[in-house]
Amino acid sequence: MMNILIQAVLLGGYYALIACGLAFMFQVMRVINLAHGSLAVVSAYVVWNLSGTFDLSPFVALLAPLLVGAAIVTAILASLVALLTARMAPMGLAQAFLATFPTSPVEAAVMAERLDCDPAPIVLAQTMRIAAVVIFVPLSIYALDGWPDRSGLIRGGTFDLWGNGFLATLAIAGAVLFKVLRISNPYFLGPLTFSAAAAAMDFHPTAFPPLMLSAAQVVLGTWLGSTFRRELLRNGRRLIAASAFSTLLLLAIVSAFAVGVAQISGLDWEVLVLGLAPGGVTEMALTAKFLGVDLALVTAFQLTRIFIFMPNIPWIVQLVARFEVRRHVKKER
Repeated sequence: MMNILIQAVLLGGYYALIACGLAFMFQVMRVINLAHGSLAVVSAYVVWNLSGTFDLSPFVALLAPLLVGAAIVTAILASLVALLTARMAPMGLAQAFLATFPTSPVEAAVMAERLDCDPAPIVLAQTMRIAAVVIFVPLSIYALDGWPDRSGLIRGGTFDLWGNGFLATLAIAGAVLFKVLRISNPYFLGPLTFSAAAAAMDFHPTAFPPLMLSAAQVVLGTWLGSTFRRELLRNGRRLIAASAFSTLLLLAIVSAFAVGVAQISGLDWEVLVLGLAPGGVTEMALTAKFLGVDLALVTAFQLTRIFIFMPNIPWIVQLVARFEVRRHVKKER
């Protein structure tokens, strides 16, 4: 008897789930669908339960598809621009992808050396892209919204032996772990993951002093500058023109996509333009700080793109390089 009652309650709940899902799908889409509505109701219940258990906002679950989808669309747009760049500039298809994809110049140069490609044109294009984003995006937003007040800008961390030591330990542990796991760009993604997790769990790691950050930027800038050659700048007018055009084109279409998403989603267009801009997370975060917009959301968009792009760019570029080699072999035959 007890088994029959339990089965009746479970069956009743199942039919109630189907009824709710059917009514939901028919009300929204005017389509009779038994499966998708039930999945939507179950997913909504799971999100509501998890948000109550972990004290999280349910809108986080709604935001996750937007973050991932925006990164994927940016990758598709960058791929199309890379195809155009390969036709305009004197570089191969793999080089064009490395020069166009929104990643760091250091990572792009390292991957170029692994593929036996000349890293100088790639570093030039990546540097021009970052410079264009840093210059044009903030100035465009400033021109539309007005010049912000910089009095509340946080200029950097302070020297704290325990706090900086904790952050350094996180960085080393993350780099070593990602290196052991053979994850792409372990010395960047590892420290980024560990420090972001520590900050999310309210451990509050103390940021490094500005002097240390400036020294690190000097080292990176010196290495990037050493990859340039005189003949590249003297004879590379076509390369420079193609890189400038592709940079501005990618920035324009990504910004247009961001404004369109803002119109649909109701989010601030400044947040989406900064979040989807193919620039550095540091520069876009500082610009968001200047403008007083949602810094966390801008950083979330940028970090999502970094975590999706950086582990996958190496194998994508290797696949493109193999395709390019096969195409040349077929032409020679």
